Amino acid sequence: MATIFLLLFSCHSLVPTEVKFPPLKVACITFVGYRPAVIAQEKQFFKAQGINVDLSYVDFAQLQQADFSAGRYDGIGLTLGDFMLLSATNPDMQTVMVVDETNGADVVVAQPDVKTVADLKSKKIGANLGSFSEVFVTEMLKQANLTSDDVNLVKFDALEIPQRLKTNAIQAGHTWEPYLSEAIKLGGHILFTSEQTPGLILDVVAFRGEAIRNRPQDIQAFIQGWLQALNYWKSHLQEGNEIVSKTLNIPIETISLKGVNLTDLRENKNFFQSSNPHSIYNTAQIYLDFFIKTGNITRFPDIKSLFNSSLINAIS
Repeated sequence: MATIFLLLFSCHSLVPTEVKFPPLKVACITFVGYRPAVIAQEKQFFKAQGINVDLSYVDFAQLQQADFSAGRYDGIGLTLGDFMLLSATNPDMQTVMVVDETNGADVVVAQPDVKTVADLKSKKIGANLGSFSEVFVTEMLKQANLTSDDVNLVKFDALEIPQRLKTNAIQAGHTWEPYLSEAIKLGGHILFTSEQTPGLILDVVAFRGEAIRNRPQDIQAFIQGWLQALNYWKSHLQEGNEIVSKTLNIPIETISLKGVNLTDLRENKNFFQSSNPHSIYNTAQIYLDFFIKTGNITRFPDIKSLFNSSLINAIS
């Protein structure tokens, strides 16, 4: 009996130990550009790529970013502007892919008596101040020959805008679906959209430097699973909408790809080309300049060090 035990033990000891990583923890906000991840999870595209993903969706961007800073996530889906801010306090992180470019999905919705942007003078505008939202609203004002000094900017997150409009706490605010539909039902109307600020709002996925260094194959598998889900959604729109609606408990009538360009592999590679005048580096510089001017960022980073193009470029 002892001999059998020793043989079994010796055979077992020769089997190489496979290092198993825990699921890749990624948190996204509920904006439409991040929903391919829902489809990748539900259709098991991540698993098909050999990666387990612990996916979270968060309504409040500030809470999501605070949790990332506290080490609760490996990766985070957020706007490019918010990434620039977050990287100022978390310098060991990099963007690895662009998930969308909004061309109408981000909107400023207003009360009925506000007919034009010029009508907002001396009125209250809700926006997530100290984020990309403030940059977007500031650009809207600029196009109407106004500045932030001509209005009262009030800090509210996108999901708060409908009720704040209803109670007259603000007269206009920056939001997106599904909150836009709620605001319109309450009497609001679209005043301005990101179609009027082409190239300004990009949404990205970023990971901790530690995860990129230790798990590059897993992160590349995550990107591939995401892109597979993106292609599936585009070719199975109704089914994709149903998956998103059920998983996130969002009314299906509020789910639309209108006003947003979900970026594919080719477009991602173009964004990471420094010679491209619309590269992610040039857009990041716009946000950096704004946040330095407003005092939100005091550190002057090497912009290229904040982006990792190697993983997306390794995909054929």
